Amino acid sequence: MTYSIRTILAIAATGASLMLATTNAQAVDAEAALQLARANNCLKCHSVTKDKDGPAYHKVAEKYKGKPNAEARLIEHITSGEKAKFPDGHEEEHKIVKTSPPKDMAQIKNLVQWVLAQ
Repeated sequence: MTYSIRTILAIAATGASLMLATTNAQAVDAEAALQLARANNCLKCHSVTKDKDGPAYHKVAEKYKGKPNAEARLIEHITSGEKAKFPDGHEEEHKIVKTSPPKDMAQIKNLVQWVLAQ
């Protein structure tokens, strides 16, 4: 089976377009995620690289790397107010992340994907 140069270029262009669309659809808006984290005082207890009262985001990313339920698990954690354990052993309800408009799952998912990308 032989293909013309035009056919090969058309196939390549279509494949490249699909890859670009997929990459853009999954792209994390790091600035928006950081703004949301700051607005919710997440950085009071967490840092990207250093443990504070809460684990560093890179440790969270390592913990969930390759786990199919990682995104859902972290969304549940930051939206439900479940208990969080602190280094001294006490537990408190994790602060629920607030968005504007309220309960904007796109913003929540972006934040979680940013954490998982650390």
